[in-house]
Parts: sequence; C-alpha cells; structure tokens
Amino acid sequence: MADRALSEGDRVALLVPGSPAYVDVVLRLLTAGIFPIPLDPRLTSYERERILAGLDPTLVVDDELELRTLAAALPPPGLPRGRPMHCTSGTTGTPKGVWSGVLDEESAAALVAEERELWGFRPDDVNLVLSPLYHSAPLRFASGTVLAGGRVVIPGQFDPAAVTAAIVTERPTSMFCVPTHLQRLFAHWDEVGAPDLSSFRVVAHAGAPCPQDVKRRLIELFPAGSTWEFYGSTEGQFTACRSEEWLERPGTVGRARPGRRMTADPDGTLWCAVPEHARFTYYGDPAKTAAAWRQTEDGPAFTVGDHGRIDADGYVYLDGRREDLIISGGVNVYPTEVEQVLGECPGVVDIAVYGAADPDWGQRVCAAVVGEVDEDVLASYARTHLAPPKRPKTYVFRADLPRTLTGKVRRSELQDPAT
Repeated sequence: MADRALSEGDRVALLVPGSPAYVDVVLRLLTAGIFPIPLDPRLTSYERERILAGLDPTLVVDDELELRTLAAALPPPGLPRGRPMHCTSGTTGTPKGVWSGVLDEESAAALVAEERELWGFRPDDVNLVLSPLYHSAPLRFASGTVLAGGRVVIPGQFDPAAVTAAIVTERPTSMFCVPTHLQRLFAHWDEVGAPDLSSFRVVAHAGAPCPQDVKRRLIELFPAGSTWEFYGSTEGQFTACRSEEWLERPGTVGRARPGRRMTADPDGTLWCAVPEHARFTYYGDPAKTAAAWRQTEDGPAFTVGDHGRIDADGYVYLDGRREDLIISGGVNVYPTEVEQVLGECPGVVDIAVYGAADPDWGQRVCAAVVGEVDEDVLASYARTHLAPPKRPKTYVFRADLPRTLTGKVRRSELQDPAT
C-alpha cells in the first residue's frame, strides 16, 4: 500500500466486515475526494474478479490491517466530496458502480445537509447498525451520525438477542432496519419481553414491502413519532414517510423528499427529478446512464424501473418493483446476474431465476432449470461462484422455460413451483 499513492477521483474497493473503523475510513476517503466501493466481503473470487473488472479500483482492501494502514494515510473525516460508489446490476447482469464524481464544496455541503435535516442527526446520537455496512442505507445512517458527532454501535451479524442486549446497554437513538429484522426481533421479544425502547428518536425501515401487522406493531412499540419508512434505491433516494402518515394512507411510501419531485408515466413508471448533488452516472456505462435519465421541466430525472402511482397530495404508492429485482431479507438480488453465473454450470441448458414469496425473507431466490444436471451439483456450483444472498434456495427442473415470442422469459409463470 505504501507504494500506491491515492489521488482525487481514485476508487478503493472495501471487502472487510463493518466496524466503526470501516465508517471512519469511508469518511476519510470521501473527504479526500477518493471513492470507497463497499462490497460484500463474502464475495467469491469469481464474483470479485467479475465486479472489480468494470470498476477499475486503484486499491483493494480485504483485511483489517490494511484498513488501519489506509486510515493512517488519509486526512481526518471532514466534508465528504461525493457518495460511496455502491454497485447495482439489473438487466445487464453485470454490476455497475453508481458514480457521483467529485462534488464542488457547495454540492458536497448540500449532500450532507439534506440527510442531516431529514433525519435530525445530532452529536448525542447513537446509531445501532443492524445491516452490513456495504449496503447503502445503513452506511448512510452510520456516516450521518458520525459526521454530526455521534457514534455507531455494531453488534455484528444480525442476531435478535445481541441486538436486544445492545438496546439495553447502549441506549441507541437511531436504527435503520428492513422488515425481516423487525419480524425476527418481534418474535424474540414475544419470548423474552421487549426492552425499554424509549431512547429511540428515529427508527427507519426500507428495502422491501413491510407487512401491515409488522408495521402496526412497530408503531405500537416504539416512541410516538419515531418510526419512518422511506423508498429509495442504490442510485438515489425518493421519498420519506412518518408512520403516522402511513396510518392515514396505508400502503404509501410517502412523498418526495425535499428538493425532489416524483412523477409517474401513464404505464406507471416512476421518475424522480433530483438536485445537482444527487445526480449520478453508471461508471463506465454511458448507454445505461442515458437510459436511466431524461430531461423534465423540473430538471434531470431518473428511473430505476419501478412502477406505482401518485395521489393528488403527492403520496407515492408502489405497484411493484421491477421484474429484474428480487428483494430477499432486504438484500437486492438481480436474476440476470445469477442466471449468467449458473448458466455456465456444466449440464445447464437454460435457466431462469425468480423470486417467490417467503414469510421470513419477503422473497426467496428460486431457479427454474432445463438440462441434465443434479441439484447437488448446482448447489455446489452456486456456493463456489455466488455470495450467500444470491444462491437459490429452491431449484425447479423443467422441460423448457415459458417465453414470449421475442424470447423473453415470462417470470410471472414461474412463481408457482408446481409449474
């Protein structure tokens, strides 16, 4: 590392577990105008090579010692001059980096101020981290807390008992979670009793649809006015909604955040016009970037392909996430990416990956397979080539796959395993 000087605009891939030191390095990098690429440390070597090939990182950090050495070579956290370069996939199957570029001081300050004003980050905050920090939402909440002078608490891999103990001992004020976290916490508290939750000021959930019974229990258990839902993506943030608003309009994900405007096309495609500091490109992919953006009377707007409707008061309701996305336990899994990998397994002639409803995870990853290949062989191949969230939990073998006349797989016809 000593021989690899970093410069403004460089990219540093981080493949280490989340920790306070991890958040510190992310902020130090961004302060220097260098872009962290947060990645799942469980990625297989196959996935690492495939993803990093398109991101051209200056440096790859994959152990804690390297992380500490990197921190010592960087300035202390100050004003972040951009956003971390999180990865997204989609129809291409190849993960792309969401690239903000180096922001000028005015835009950089606006980026920080927007999050601070919405969530009210302050010096006495204690942010309880439940999700891996390579995901954008938990990293945003942790970074916002630290920038405001607060601290983060990271109990480790999600475990309801460990989270409950942290609530008791650390008295957190904020927490980001996905519905699966809430379901598991509530089940645990049914057995042992709920802890004192009065310290919480902000509890925000997102990432997947929240069952109404879970949502109502969240509102009942936590302090009045503390619970929120928001709707966003790796590319950007769209809406925010206090739970009290949701009670008045069940099913809404809220109204556009300040400085944004949501619109819906006649077919339901949702677009979001954003301020300058929230704009992005897909790194190294101008065609994908061009397809995501269009000019509107409110300025440049982008879409991630989600569909919904917007009522007369501006409240957004999602009719469904795009077909090329499975959300399992709040983790985005892109079917095309999994299909491209498992399609190379010897014996696989054709394959389609889809999501099926799951009471614990929201959706589970499933694969419909055509070919002479044993399920154990497929599962072993998946373990070697795919990180755990992407590995199918169910394999269904078929004589052929349902396709349109143009050859596109009709994933909706694969939802019932009996087919």
